[in-house]
Amino acid sequence: MSVRDLIIIGAGPTGLAAAIAAKQHGLDYQVVEQGVLVNSIYRFPHQMVFFTTPELLEIGGLPFVSPYDKPTRAEALMYYRKVVDTFDLQIAYEEKVLSIAWDADEKAFDVETRSSRGVRRVRQGRVVIFAIGYYDHPVLIRVPGEDLPHVHHFYDEPHAYYRQRVVVVGGGNSAAETALDLYRTGAFVTLVHRNRELKSTIKYWVRPDIENRLKEGSIGDRRGACVREIRPTSVVLESGEELAADAVFLLTGYRADSALMQAAGVRLNERNAPVHDPETFETNVPGLFVAGGAIAGEDTGLIFIENGRFHGARIVDVVAKRLAS
Repeated sequence: MSVRDLIIIGAGPTGLAAAIAAKQHGLDYQVVEQGVLVNSIYRFPHQMVFFTTPELLEIGGLPFVSPYDKPTRAEALMYYRKVVDTFDLQIAYEEKVLSIAWDADEKAFDVETRSSRGVRRVRQGRVVIFAIGYYDHPVLIRVPGEDLPHVHHFYDEPHAYYRQRVVVVGGGNSAAETALDLYRTGAFVTLVHRNRELKSTIKYWVRPDIENRLKEGSIGDRRGACVREIRPTSVVLESGEELAADAVFLLTGYRADSALMQAAGVRLNERNAPVHDPETFETNVPGLFVAGGAIAGEDTGLIFIENGRFHGARIVDVVAKRLAS
């Protein structure tokens, strides 16, 4: 079995930036992605508009050209396809990493994977970068009924919920934008949030819109309330109030796959973020690095494409010098 210099887990913007840097350094690398290219962006709502400007999403020095001040999801998907084509990046899609273990004989990590068709294999790399992001792992509220078929942790588009009674749980930007989108498409929406105030991270142009819709009653307001149970046709609050619901969106945040990192020996801090050197991004396990959303733990609001896109190149610089010595 051939041993690569570097295995990059995740084909999001951070993982792609690391792959570009690896190729520029002449390293033998492989990107492994459990879904499709930039899987997190692919799973964003179809109408989603980025908070930032196009140039702050660029990687590899490739210009991101858009006629808009804030690019759309569709434009971002097209841009990152162009990145892969331009640099001819080596990516294995729909291949989920199951475990990572040190092989003392080979002086490399064994990265066990399973494809979407059930095929298992072991890849070996002297260095591994976790660029796994956090959007694929929703934060569960752990109440009865959370696994019912009409309960969703991701939102795509509103048409199917026209004239449906929909409960949206959450107080961040995703919950606010989803509630507004559903309301404007003809759904009967109620927003449930455990705190009286919505989160400060809501986009500045979204906040007055959602606040006004809640104030006027166009969207039902159940701030300061927690969900006790989800039933096939309703949501029961801790107060005992029962809200009719044909669909429920639990948009309460996302986390990186800390279980995979912990199983590989990576320690987590009190915020469930991997312990790592802030200069090199190397964890307590020599040769295992974290980049982008993988470093966030519970503080996902601190890591975005805009700053995470630089992590990969910094890690690869360290790796290239180490392998050359």
